[in-house]
Amino acid sequence: MGNMHEKMNVAAGEVSGGRRRFLRVGAAAGGGLLVSFLLPGCNRKENDRQEAPPEKAVGHAATAVSDVPPGLAPNAFIRIDREGIVTLIMHKVEMGQGTYTSIPMLIAEELGVDLAKVKLEHAPADNNLYSDPLLGGQVTGGSTSIRGAWKPLREAGATARAVLVEAAAQRWNAKAETLRVANGTVTDGAGKTLHYGELVEAAAKLEAPKTVALKDPGSFTLIGKKHARLDSPPKVDGTAQFGIDVKLPNMGIAAVSACPVIGGKLIASNDPKALAVPGVREVLKIGNAVAVVASNMWAAKQGLAALAPQWEAGANANVTTASIVADMVEKSKGKGAVATDKGNALKDLDGDAKDGRKIEAVYEAPFLAHATMEPMNCAVDLRADGCDLYCGTQVPSLAQGAAAKITGLPIEKVKVHNFYLGGGFGRRLEVDYVTQAVAFAKAQAKPGPVKFVWTREEDIQHDMYRPYYVDRIAARLDDKGRPQAWFHRVTGSSVMARFAPPAVKDGIDPDAVEGAADLQYTIPGLHVEYLRHEPPIPTAFWRGVGPTHNVFVVESFIDELAHAAKQDPVAYRRALLDKSPRLLGVLNLAAEKAGWGKPLKAVAGRKVGRGVSAQFAFGSYMVQIAEVSVGPEGDVTVHRVVCALDCGQPVNPDGIVAQMEGGIVFGLTAALWGEITLEGGRVVQSNFSDYRMMRMNEAPKVEVHIVASKDEPGGIGEPGTSGIAPALCNAIFAATGQRIRKLPVSASLKKA
Repeated sequence: MGNMHEKMNVAAGEVSGGRRRFLRVGAAAGGGLLVSFLLPGCNRKENDRQEAPPEKAVGHAATAVSDVPPGLAPNAFIRIDREGIVTLIMHKVEMGQGTYTSIPMLIAEELGVDLAKVKLEHAPADNNLYSDPLLGGQVTGGSTSIRGAWKPLREAGATARAVLVEAAAQRWNAKAETLRVANGTVTDGAGKTLHYGELVEAAAKLEAPKTVALKDPGSFTLIGKKHARLDSPPKVDGTAQFGIDVKLPNMGIAAVSACPVIGGKLIASNDPKALAVPGVREVLKIGNAVAVVASNMWAAKQGLAALAPQWEAGANANVTTASIVADMVEKSKGKGAVATDKGNALKDLDGDAKDGRKIEAVYEAPFLAHATMEPMNCAVDLRADGCDLYCGTQVPSLAQGAAAKITGLPIEKVKVHNFYLGGGFGRRLEVDYVTQAVAFAKAQAKPGPVKFVWTREEDIQHDMYRPYYVDRIAARLDDKGRPQAWFHRVTGSSVMARFAPPAVKDGIDPDAVEGAADLQYTIPGLHVEYLRHEPPIPTAFWRGVGPTHNVFVVESFIDELAHAAKQDPVAYRRALLDKSPRLLGVLNLAAEKAGWGKPLKAVAGRKVGRGVSAQFAFGSYMVQIAEVSVGPEGDVTVHRVVCALDCGQPVNPDGIVAQMEGGIVFGLTAALWGEITLEGGRVVQSNFSDYRMMRMNEAPKVEVHIVASKDEPGGIGEPGTSGIAPALCNAIFAATGQRIRKLPVSASLKKA
């Protein structure tokens, strides 16, 4: 998602921007008293409103509203009952990144309770209550979950702790500062104890302090310590519920198919034959797509096959990857909007290239699909008086707003029931699958709940793709072989212009140039441009977006410069990082752990090489070193990846390691084989048979080394993905002498 966190303003309902954030202590009316806090992202008016409670969370430690004592305030983020159980209403979704463990750790740390005492509920769709302070909306993405929650959720826990301690102090006629808390219990110097549940009634009557002291990192007992994923047990035993698992009474299941060419439309179908398939209930049409509703998925698929829809391709019938790229390459020769301009880069570059000091290159990165393990799906129960959506989404408020617009219902009549996401990677930041499902539901002759499921083929061929990029890059070296002038023009589509138009200013998509316009290297002259080019297929965020291609280009080109200067790639980078001590630190750490400079173990019949990449993206500093071997047929095996990471204060190191491992495999898959191509206006790839995934026996050994930092946390969801492609390609160059300037590797690497 790149720099989406800096400037995005999502509007599905009302988004409150620039409000004063505050905390509140209140008591619920009725039999159950509690301490209730409003976190940043909420306003008092909204919290005082008595709305329907959040949906029951699915998975670990889920607490249904009906399961907790009566009288609890429904709109608070944190609730503590008379048993001392803390309920956290989660404003983020869990899609494999570990937020259902790391975010509760923040609350538990400051509150002084065992993590097992924190239960979770999914937050309902509500931008006013659950807007992320970094993203400007109710969004999970951009590697921002911990960054956005780090201070406000710790403050919420600390405030809760403060009023509970004050309640104990008043009961004992003691000074609050003399009391201590641990494991949900307040203790005085004489050994007297009170657990939180005993203090809730008195604490609820107290006024919350306006400021609270957060724990010193040196006293952390949870944060920074490894903790097993709390959502792992239900995912292992099968009790975890994903959107595709939804079952509703009398629910139909629909297989969908859209015109394979963007802009095309349906011109014919065999409805009687489809309806004759046993189990088929109805055929639905919405112009550019059809759905067959049946009692089960197999009948729905059989019915769709019998329907045999015929399409008119329309204006994009002759579009191919070659035609798109040819147009991009030509356009990339023009001038773009200036993202960065310092020193005399253009003047210094515009000189005689005969001295060998001017290096130029063109890089290309392909369209990529998300290919989440759980394909797109959405169950819709549309009635005259309301609409319920059952799905996994990274943007519940956007999904709610989209459904309200299609149905004409007031937004409060649309409820989003969110579930675990079987992969997101930015795909579920989009609501196209939701809008399609709601449009189909609206077309039903007889209203009733229907779960709409995209097959794997439909999912890949109607994805929202990572943009194709063409990058022109050049540098002039000084007498020491270091770049004195640097030029980089990024040409590609603007996801931001569609997703969050206000973020695009003066022609610059901040996401498209992230990792290019903010180099950590010391270069006297730096000029970076962005040139927008929109293809006839939709593009979207893809686990890093801008950095996934910019880091590839920048770090590959830095390697080219090191080679031209006849210098070691790690030493070359060291000399340029004098003003970035944190990135220099992880470079040195990675080089040490990888044994940089030592000979690699020989692999019979294959060439071996080691490559490095360094990056600052998503608020984190990272270096990766890849070790590969290349066979005579051009086949690549990645044996080992060493990753050194400074992401600020680690919350759950075990989760960080898992994110790096997953991100590296995700990035390797894309770099080695990932490519979406078009012929005749249609996406060629359709399943894992031709959109290749890395297999378990192909995965490298991954070593992750985390710097023990006390700085505020950076993001970790996407850096692993964006850093691996250049490390891989630089290793291939070290092994074979072949420079990979166009991904995927499988399409560019020549046989020996």
